[in-house]
Amino acid sequence: MTAQLLSSELTNLIQESKRKHNDLRQAAEKSLEELRSIRNTSEAQIGAELSQRSNFVNPFVIACGTKNAKFTGIAIVCLQRLIVSHSLPRSKLAPVLEALREATSAGLDVQLKILQGLPSLLQNYADYVKGDLLVTALNICFILQSSKNAIVTNTSAATLQQLVVSVFDKVVAEDRSSANGPLVGEALSPGGKVKLQAAALDAYHVFNDLCLMTEGQRPEYLRFTGLPQTFGLELIESILTNHSGIFTSHPEQAHVLRLRVMPLLTSSLKGKPNFATTVRVVRILYTILRRHLNILQEESGDALDIMTHLLDQDTAHWRRSLCMEVFRGIFAEPGLLRKIYMLYDAQEDERDVMKVLTATFVRISTEKPSAIGLGHASSLPVSNQYANVGAATDQAMLEASGMTGLISGSVSDAHSTGISTQWSSMRVPCIDQLDKTDAPSIPESYLYSLTLACITSLSEGLAKFIIPLTVPTDNRRTKKVARSDSGQSSPAPAVSEELSPNSKGNLERSASFKKNPIPVNPLHLEGHPLHHEVEVCAQLVEDCWPAILATCSTFMSAALDSEYYHGLVRAFQRFAHVAGLLQLDTPRDAFLTTLGKSAVPPNVFTACLNLGTAKTLTPIQAPSSATTILGNARGLLSVDSLVSQDSAPNEKPRQQLVDTSQAALNTRNLLCLRALLNLGIALGPTLGGSWRIILETLQQADLVLFTTGKTAGKTPLAGKGQDTIAEKEASQLLSSFNSEVRAVETAASRLLESTVDFPNGAFVQVVDAVCNLLETPEAESSAIDSRPSSSSSSQPIKTPRHHRMLSISTAPAVGSNQEDQFALAKLGDLASINIERLLRYPPNVSGWNIITDELIATMSASAVNPSVRQRAADILVRFVLESTTAALSISDATSRSKVQLRLLEALRDSLSPLQRDDRMASVAGHGTDIDIHRTVLEGLKSILENCGESLLSGWDIAFQIIASIFVERQSHPARRGSLSGDTTIMTRSGKLIRSSFGSLQLICSDFLASLPNSCFLILVDTLYKFCSQVEDLNIALTTVTFFWVLSDFLSGRKKSLSISSSLMQGPDGRTLLEAAADPDHDASDAALWMLLLLRLTAVASDQRLELRKSAIQTLLRIFDAYGDSLNAEAWSICIKSVIFRLLSALEGRLEEVYDGPLDVADGEMEAWSDTAVVVLSGISDLLADHLQVLSSHQLFNGLWQELLNHFASLLDFRVLDINTAIFKALGKILSTTQSRDGYNKDTISRAWELWSRGIPNAREAETNAKFFDNQNCLTAYVSALRDVYRLIQGDLSVDRVRRMLTLLREALQIASVGTYVVDIEYVTPLQGQVLEAVTMVRTDLRGVPSVMITQVAEFVSLAFNPPDSPTQAGKPRRTYVAMSKSSMSILQDLILRNTFDGEIYSQGAFTTALAALAKPITLKYQFSVMTKVAQPWRVATTTAITVLSKSLPHLSRMHLSREVTQDIWARVVTIATGILAADYISAPPSSPIAEDQDFDISSFRKLRDLIVPAIGAKDVADATRKAYAEALFTTSIIHPPAPTDLALTAGTGESLAAMYDPRLGRTIDFPPTRREKMAYVALEEMTSLLQSHDDQAAASTPTITIHPPTPKFPPPRVASSDGGPPESMSELHVRLARTAAPFLIVRAGLTLRTYVADTPLRGAMPQPLSQRKEVATLLESLVKLKSASEAIPVLQNVDSQARKHLLRLYPLLVKVVDVAGLAGDAQVLKIGTRALEVVGEEFGG
Repeated sequence: MTAQLLSSELTNLIQESKRKHNDLRQAAEKSLEELRSIRNTSEAQIGAELSQRSNFVNPFVIACGTKNAKFTGIAIVCLQRLIVSHSLPRSKLAPVLEALREATSAGLDVQLKILQGLPSLLQNYADYVKGDLLVTALNICFILQSSKNAIVTNTSAATLQQLVVSVFDKVVAEDRSSANGPLVGEALSPGGKVKLQAAALDAYHVFNDLCLMTEGQRPEYLRFTGLPQTFGLELIESILTNHSGIFTSHPEQAHVLRLRVMPLLTSSLKGKPNFATTVRVVRILYTILRRHLNILQEESGDALDIMTHLLDQDTAHWRRSLCMEVFRGIFAEPGLLRKIYMLYDAQEDERDVMKVLTATFVRISTEKPSAIGLGHASSLPVSNQYANVGAATDQAMLEASGMTGLISGSVSDAHSTGISTQWSSMRVPCIDQLDKTDAPSIPESYLYSLTLACITSLSEGLAKFIIPLTVPTDNRRTKKVARSDSGQSSPAPAVSEELSPNSKGNLERSASFKKNPIPVNPLHLEGHPLHHEVEVCAQLVEDCWPAILATCSTFMSAALDSEYYHGLVRAFQRFAHVAGLLQLDTPRDAFLTTLGKSAVPPNVFTACLNLGTAKTLTPIQAPSSATTILGNARGLLSVDSLVSQDSAPNEKPRQQLVDTSQAALNTRNLLCLRALLNLGIALGPTLGGSWRIILETLQQADLVLFTTGKTAGKTPLAGKGQDTIAEKEASQLLSSFNSEVRAVETAASRLLESTVDFPNGAFVQVVDAVCNLLETPEAESSAIDSRPSSSSSSQPIKTPRHHRMLSISTAPAVGSNQEDQFALAKLGDLASINIERLLRYPPNVSGWNIITDELIATMSASAVNPSVRQRAADILVRFVLESTTAALSISDATSRSKVQLRLLEALRDSLSPLQRDDRMASVAGHGTDIDIHRTVLEGLKSILENCGESLLSGWDIAFQIIASIFVERQSHPARRGSLSGDTTIMTRSGKLIRSSFGSLQLICSDFLASLPNSCFLILVDTLYKFCSQVEDLNIALTTVTFFWVLSDFLSGRKKSLSISSSLMQGPDGRTLLEAAADPDHDASDAALWMLLLLRLTAVASDQRLELRKSAIQTLLRIFDAYGDSLNAEAWSICIKSVIFRLLSALEGRLEEVYDGPLDVADGEMEAWSDTAVVVLSGISDLLADHLQVLSSHQLFNGLWQELLNHFASLLDFRVLDINTAIFKALGKILSTTQSRDGYNKDTISRAWELWSRGIPNAREAETNAKFFDNQNCLTAYVSALRDVYRLIQGDLSVDRVRRMLTLLREALQIASVGTYVVDIEYVTPLQGQVLEAVTMVRTDLRGVPSVMITQVAEFVSLAFNPPDSPTQAGKPRRTYVAMSKSSMSILQDLILRNTFDGEIYSQGAFTTALAALAKPITLKYQFSVMTKVAQPWRVATTTAITVLSKSLPHLSRMHLSREVTQDIWARVVTIATGILAADYISAPPSSPIAEDQDFDISSFRKLRDLIVPAIGAKDVADATRKAYAEALFTTSIIHPPAPTDLALTAGTGESLAAMYDPRLGRTIDFPPTRREKMAYVALEEMTSLLQSHDDQAAASTPTITIHPPTPKFPPPRVASSDGGPPESMSELHVRLARTAAPFLIVRAGLTLRTYVADTPLRGAMPQPLSQRKEVATLLESLVKLKSASEAIPVLQNVDSQARKHLLRLYPLLVKVVDVAGLAGDAQVLKIGTRALEVVGEEFGG
């Protein structure tokens, strides 16, 4: 590219110069030829070739000399290209530079090209451009710098600056490469002339001339004048900035600085130049101070004094701002700041720079209070949008008019108040505004923001330097420094020196308090290389802290925005931190105090820095549940309340209030508080007595939060104007209040947590400081403070308590309450955090005694606010609980045991003041005592929950704490050795019971195995006390279960309990008590077990129903569970000592209730009866399960009889439930007895006597009760008979059976209806039990079957008997239906099994049974009760037929009396009549009448086969046979007869005579009977009764086949009861025929007479079918019938053998035929004619 460009430009130059410039053309042609002659193609090779051809640049030099613009432009382009490509011949540098100088007068493009090429020229030819060539190059820039074109001017200035810097770059390169190079000249220095090399000489000349020109003098080396002063200052600054090292290594240059620069700068500052010059002067001065302070110490001191003076007294705001910007830069460099202090203030003969400067800061901060919004507290700045503009304009006008002597500032009164990043800072600092000629608009508060920046930088520099040096150097290697003994440099002894000699087995922990946590004081690091600077820093703090504190304090009360305020607080924190690390107590405390003032509203902070006597408190009334956001922890800043609670969302932010009662913390207060807390964290071990500053500030802040209701205070505005930005910032501060609260909480938590690293001495100081915050009355705390300790001499001396002054206008009680709450919270937190320390070291060394004594004194002081006392109790309990958990890590058992004992003793000691008899307290105070007591009890419970299984000692103390709720009052003179006690057990308050019981519950549930043997007797007594208390029934009930638990535990320790009679000897059970109290006694566990049972037995007679029930059940459960491990002797002792004692106590209570002189409520009676039921039920189960073992003892029968005596005594009370339980118990016990072994005869008789003494009755009041129900009682009573019977059945007699049945019948009779009204389908339990009892009775004894049948027959009749009295007719009663049906089966079985027993017949049992069965059969549908299955009459019918089928065949052989026989047959006929008859009109609509008819027909035929012809015997009464015939007659009537025919139904002779009389006919058709089939069966039976039964004609006689086959007919002969000859069958039939004949004739006559009377009236209307069937059937039966000749009396003049019945009916038959013929009734006419023919045959025969 270079060759082409040069070729093209040379060609153009040749073309343009052909006419006038021949020399130029020739030179160009030669150069073009030379260029073309070069064969190389690369740029580097071309440049190397051209640099060797010295004439190649001639045409370009000539062109520049022609002054032709076109030629010059072409030449400059080519020269620039040659310079850049390093193609200029070195010999042509001078002509080329001269050509460039001549071309400076050309156009803009040429000038810029020249300036563009000069830097490349000096860079590519640095070794050759020096001396004059350098001067020429610089002159070119100077020439162009004076151009009127701004572009050229600026470009030339930049190029000149670049060239000047390049000159000094050459010096650096020269010094680095050739230290021994040729010396070409000399220069002046403070020590005389020095020889210099070329580059150093050029740099000296250039810098010196620049200084001269800047001063306005002529240069010595450069050939140019008129350099602008500002530009010269810029060049000087550029040199000083880029090559500061040269002035240090080259004395000639330092000499120029001292001789030329510094005088120039100081004179300029004093002369008050304009803004542009001042800015550059200040920049140079700042650079010198930063880089050349060592070589210009005096001059720099003068400059600092001048700037400080200007800052303090100058009126130009911008000039003061420039000076302050310099100071800001100085303060931002900690090393420079320390150097300035060391060079001046630290030297005795030097001026004070830092002191004066910091004092100036104080004056600056206070010169315009209104500008910074100075007030009583920090506020938010408020802006005025017109203030800055107006101020800047007015100031400019004043300066322009020369009125600079006036005080600068805004003429207008309106201004922005406060310091804010919005208007108090500049985007570009004044010192950097080099492009401005006039001062820019500077905010009025800019100077104050710079002051704040200086303070912040100073604090940050000190902190960054000092803090790293305070880290212990054990693990840090420092070069050339021996390790320092940090432990010896610490003001407190190392922790390792405080370890107790026996601490090896103590706590194992990893906390850092084993190491020395106290920060190292850097002043003690004498061997450290920076030790001198540390001393300088310490001296600086000592000298300047008052001014710094004053300045910071002023700004702390000014109007600052959040950024500035945060920075100021951080500065405060750093200053205090550094002072504390350097152990400068005075400045540290001063900063802490000031920061504390800012942490609370200005009218609140009242931290008492002077120790004083504690003020005396008078008892005050506790406020009503005063709670704060502290919650349960009572402190916002407490460790256990780190979660802040937001204020109400709708609550308006509070304005700044004058009223002190409304003072509230704002976000900035919390920010300062957090800084204060962080300082406490950092300086904790070194604070000593200064802890009170931090803690009291924290306490005051907590009080403010409490009194203001946790409302966030609004940061006030500095002005009254409207400022949306300020208001927005205020809102942001409000919104961040809660987050700041959380930050403060975290810091407070970390503050207390940091104490874990303190040595014991430092920690005790913190504890004392916290305790001093409390106000415990000395009178009440003296007892605690005087408690002896193991080493009182080493007890830390507590400082006097400060005199607290409440600074908020709240009630004194509330303020004191809250402050004490805070102090307690901190004390509790300290204890929790330092648990391991407190447990590891002796209590008098670690602070244990101080903490516990303070807490106990507070919680027991009645004059202290109740909430404070409660808080103290909570903290103590929590502390002990945490300590118990921490103690688990102690590996050595002995040490852990001692620690655990100490913890439990602390709880016990805390209760001791509350239990004093002489303690005086108000009602409220007593309530507080109870609450505290409950808290301690809950604490014990928590200890047992967490650590009970690992508790090695202190169980007796635990029981003391548990039993502390009881107060024993002597009720009567105590009896020595009494088991149940002679004292009344009371509780201090019912509120304490549940809390105390929780611990006991844990012990009994989980920790019985951990108890020492000596504690079990205490445990039993404690259980009894809890059962005996009357305030909480549920706890008493639960305690009863622990008797079971303890019994289970004691029983499990040994396989068997050796209970002997010797244990029960001695007066009042003294032997038992002594054995139980002696753990080494062989029978200790057995004695404890028996004592436990006796205690439980005493509880079982308690007045409370639920409790005694539970005690009884538990007692019996214990026996049931461990009865298997008891032998017979042990059982006998337990029964006699426990069970019988329980029964005796129960009888005594029942006697008091039921038979006592006092009226007792029904509920109490019922309760005691329920208890008796429970006792009896349990005893029965118990004895039933272990009767076999018990019966083997020799005293068993005596025990059994005593038990029955108790039962009898209980029965005498006549209580229904008790009676029920007794017989259930009796049955239960006896049910386990499979044989009579073990029972003597007397014992068995006593059991029978108990049962047979009578039905268990209830008292009259109970019987008359509305809901009286004795079903269960009677059921149990009857059920017990089964078990009693098993014992007595071997000695059974008829009298006992009769007594049994009588009592059973009475039981049924007196049984209440109860819930078993409906006993239709199923028997009631009582009825079932009675029937079972009946069936079990043996019947192999003479007379027993008869008694049994009679009684069962009575049971059958119960359902069908009318009410016992008319008064009971309308009342609910039992139906006995199901029982009657069941009794029928039993009755059948009894009769069938005893059929051949004549006594059942002779004694009337059989007759009674038939009579009982006849009742339901006869009633049939008249019995209103319907069953779902077989109806009672059906069952009775079946039973009767079954019984008769087995007994009637043998009846004649029983040789019964006539009366007995007649009674039996009468009952049989009654049964037959019941089967035949049925009042179906009374039948329910759902009755299956047709089905029942078929059943009756079948049953009748079976019965007919059994009784016919036996009923014809002469022993059967005629009335009985007539009743049977009459039943057949009545049943056979199909259609109801006419009223005139009713007389015929009598069946007498008169009725027969009247039968032939005509009657009026009827046309009404009556329906037939619904039992029509039964009617025809009855008609057929009557006909068969008249049938002739001659033995010769039997084969030809028509017979009736009956299905199914019936038993065989009776034998041909029937024996007579009077001993006469047996009767034949014909004789029996004749008697029956005689009886039935009148009824049959009347029956036929009724039908025929009706036909004769009614048919003519019908005319052509046919007769109803049922009537036609009846007539036809009857006529056919009469025609076929051959009646016995003896059945019907002989008619006069008529002789007939078998047709006498037709002869009796002949008149009617004739009329029938006549009527049938007239009516055209062919069927009747035919049959009637046949009948007449038979009669005719009879006449003819």
